[in-house]
Amino acid sequence: MDFARSKGKNVTSAKIVIAGGFGVGKTTFVGAISEITPLTTEAMMTAAGVGVDDASKVPGKETTTVAMDFGRITIADDLILYLFGTPGQTRFWFMWDELMRGALAAVVIVDTRRVQDAFAALDFFENRNVPYLVAVNCFDGAPNYDIDEIRDALTIAEEVPIVLTDARQRELVKGTLISVVEYTLTQLRAVRSEARAGA
Repeated sequence: MDFARSKGKNVTSAKIVIAGGFGVGKTTFVGAISEITPLTTEAMMTAAGVGVDDASKVPGKETTTVAMDFGRITIADDLILYLFGTPGQTRFWFMWDELMRGALAAVVIVDTRRVQDAFAALDFFENRNVPYLVAVNCFDGAPNYDIDEIRDALTIAEEVPIVLTDARQRELVKGTLISVVEYTLTQLRAVRSEARAGA
């Protein structure tokens, strides 16, 4: 987290990465909450993705993120979040390490119609010990599952939060971001407590 002086207050700014598979709603998520016009790097899907990107799971999708999405939201008087959405197509995953630089935490968006698309993102953050939260994007017509069923399908640890959200709805997106910040702060406090106990 970074600290800045504004109107006599300490304002904390934090970078949150929004990740997930191809077409799960990352760009929509950032756009729904950003208080500035979000920067997007949407490009028309071209023949370059044929045989590489499986667009059959997202019918009607004509554009895709090729670098990142960027937005900003003031969560409280003293907390600003900078949101960086990752590209979902596998051929752009080489950018993820750069986008993660300096990030406090991540939100992994999941589509229950294709849970397997989340595994790469989950492995990415687990291997780098980055706190993350799973946000199940409730698409119209998508099957509904209990949180425990989703956790089992994703094979993630019990302490990792799973929330239901809708990337189109600002208040649900805001709630998701508040949840990932609260979870991350809890994790940081636990690490500091263990460090003090071991000193």
